[in-house]
Order: sequence, then structure tokens, then C-alpha cells
Amino acid sequence: MKTGLALGGGGVRGFAHVPVLETLDEFGIRPGIIAGTSMGAIIGALYASGMSGKEIRERINQHLILKDDTWRDIIAKKDNLLKWVKAFSAEFQHGVFIKTQRFLEFLLSEIQKRTFEELEIPLLVVAADYWTEQEIVFESGDLLHALQASMAVPGVFAPVPVGGRVLVDGGVVNLVPYDHLLERADFTIAVNVNRAGNPGKHETPGALDSILGAFEIMQASALAEKMKQRKPDIYVQPEIQDIRIFDFGKAGEVFLQTEPAIVLLKQQLKDAGFCSG
Repeated sequence: MKTGLALGGGGVRGFAHVPVLETLDEFGIRPGIIAGTSMGAIIGALYASGMSGKEIRERINQHLILKDDTWRDIIAKKDNLLKWVKAFSAEFQHGVFIKTQRFLEFLLSEIQKRTFEELEIPLLVVAADYWTEQEIVFESGDLLHALQASMAVPGVFAPVPVGGRVLVDGGVVNLVPYDHLLERADFTIAVNVNRAGNPGKHETPGALDSILGAFEIMQASALAEKMKQRKPDIYVQPEIQDIRIFDFGKAGEVFLQTEPAIVLLKQQLKDAGFCSG
């Protein structure tokens, strides 16, 4: 049975995809095809390149200060921490907060693949054409440009020119692109890491949070409409609270908040007939 895996966008919350991948590894499930948007495309590319979920987590942890780290651990990570900080340093050219090239080069140095054809698992990467408002799906050719376009959040990352088009974040048109897998796989798993609602909050957000929050509300609304038409076989949505898309210092907290969703995912996989190793 061919399993399709769709990984949604959500900035640092996209690290929630890693425990999902670790769970698939535990159950011996190797996706036959992966579709990803924004950070989901990046995590998907790491996995499709041949890395296990555990290896991806280890790579991420090398660049983070974790709750249980000792001073010795932090000193040992010093060079990697500095690379992480440099990768996310702000560049305000042309009104853009962060440019993606340095960040993606940093991540792709972990992938060691430059084209879709080199990947071990077929990968679809979703972006959006700014001028035509069309969804653009990459599955061949240069991997860097596709990933760069897929995560070009409007107002935060620079739009990316590719093949005569001006491309922006794929989440504008397709936050969790499981629909591209329904006819190409026998069983589909979709992971949505968009922010969870928080009815208990009432404070007024700042300017950037207002823009990004409104963007996420529109994404959630579009996904809900798509889910009414046809759903994936398994739908995973961790309840991630109080973590903005660029809160990369809270990556460890993302892992913690994802744990209840992983417990549910394991039960869903067992109910679907999969057995853990």
C-alpha cells in the first residue's frame, strides 16, 4: 500500500512534523510520496533526502538550547548556535524582514541534495504565483528555488522569481496539500501545524502579529472548506499555543506541545491496521 504524506506550513511550528516522522519510522511506514508547503516542504525535503525522523530531530537539537542542556552542552553547541543566529539575522532590504537564501542554504547543507530527482522519496512543493493567483506545484528540477518560493511569506520573506513567475508562500493557496496525494497514494496522512485558536485571549496584537495572524485565519478557513469536500485518511493537528511562526527559540516547546497529537496518531495508525515495530 502506497502512503502519501502531506506536511503543512507554519514556521517554527513545522518542527511538529518531526515527531510525526519519528512515529512513521516506528511503525515502519515509508511514504511513497510527500507533499509540503512552506516549512512542511523543508521538513519533507529533509525526510525525502533519506534522513530519518530521529536524525532530523538531532540536527535541529544541535542548533537549539534545550531545557535539559548543561553549560557544557551549550558550549559544545556554540558553533552551531552561531550558525542558527546568522541564518535568521534580519535584513530589511526592500521592506522585507528576512531573506530566505541564507536560511535555506543552511538547511539544504543538511539535505545534501540539489534537485528533486536526487531525492529518495518523490516530493511535491507548493508555492503561489503572486500575479496570477495560481497554485504552482514543483516536483522536478532545482530544489532550492522551489523551497525558497514555498516559504516566501508575504511581507516577511522576499518573493522569489522562478521561470518568469513571481512566487510567494504556498500557504496562500494550499496550506496542507494532501489533495495532490489523493489520486497518487492509497492511504493519505495530512499534518496541519497552523496555530490553534485561543478564545481566552483578548489583548490587541501588534502590527506584524496582526498581519501574520490574519494570514493564518484565512489559511484555516480555506483548509476547512477543502476538508468538507474530501478528507485525508488520517488528519493530525497538534494543539500548539502561544508560538508564533518565527519563534525559533521555542522549538523545544513545539516538540512538547505535539506529544498529545502523537499519542492520538499512534492509535489512529493501529486502528488503520499498521503495527509499530
